[in-house]
Amino acid sequence: MRTMRIAVEEWPLRETFVIARLTQEVGEAAVVEITENGVTGRGEAEAGDPFFAGRDSVADDLESLRPRIEAGMTRAELQTVPAGPARNALDCALWDLGAKLTGTPIHVLAGLDRPLGPVTTVYTISLDTPEKMAAKARANADRPVLKLKLGREGDLDRVAAVRAVAPEARISVDANTGWSEAQLADYLPQLAALGVELVEQPFMPGKDAILAGYERPIPIAADESCIDRSSLEGLKGKYDYVNIKLDKTGGLTEALTLAGEARAMGFGIMVGCNVGTSLAMAPGMVLAQLADFVDLDGPLLLAGDRENGLVYEGGTIYPPTPALWG
Repeated sequence: MRTMRIAVEEWPLRETFVIARLTQEVGEAAVVEITENGVTGRGEAEAGDPFFAGRDSVADDLESLRPRIEAGMTRAELQTVPAGPARNALDCALWDLGAKLTGTPIHVLAGLDRPLGPVTTVYTISLDTPEKMAAKARANADRPVLKLKLGREGDLDRVAAVRAVAPEARISVDANTGWSEAQLADYLPQLAALGVELVEQPFMPGKDAILAGYERPIPIAADESCIDRSSLEGLKGKYDYVNIKLDKTGGLTEALTLAGEARAMGFGIMVGCNVGTSLAMAPGMVLAQLADFVDLDGPLLLAGDRENGLVYEGGTIYPPTPALWG
């Protein structure tokens, strides 16, 4: 017999987190626990990102699926549910439950040829004035890869200020749909001169036709434009990388398949995250084994993390223990 528990939690941030399309004071997490034969699997999803506006709340979506989950719904059957945060929380809980019920390491369940290893993550610097972003970069000098949130006037000044205090850091930038075509044309060569390695999502989804065949000195990654495998055909020729987030794909099951198909089509792979605790990041560590860029720094933005959380040392994340997930 199965039971399911749903909880919506608020996790205060260290400081206000700003991107081009939203400002956050807290992280909102929807947590699922699925218990079977005395064993519990857990999953966490973002509950508050307006990217998913217009849908039922994540908690309502989860509650609507309770009867099917408690009746024994499998991960394969779950894939018929629309992608999004609710399916992500359930999918990841079922991965965790499966590993614990069978005693099978998560890398074996995922079809990887070796146990999970440590990876290097970016550290995200929130959108702010050039001076404040530079101060943040200086305070995190032990982190080798920085990701700068952009998307408002003065973006080149922001990047230049960070580069001045972090001359050795690898830098990527994320416009979060906040640029115009004119800004992209103006910014790209200057960002390349500043050593920026990757640009994420300059335009709104559906407004990116200009990127087809666009001459670019820096690779461009699709984030908001890449949901799941159904997105890939429309991204060909426009983007060089896809940013795979479990909240968008609806869980690790679809994310792994998306990563395989994207790689076969010639895309580079980035694994990303929303604000969340280590429980939300842990399944992403499976995907991170296949990625070129890793952005799983969500817990570093929080004032506190979950018990048995991931271990972060500088820019290195170590794999989760079974006490957390998997």
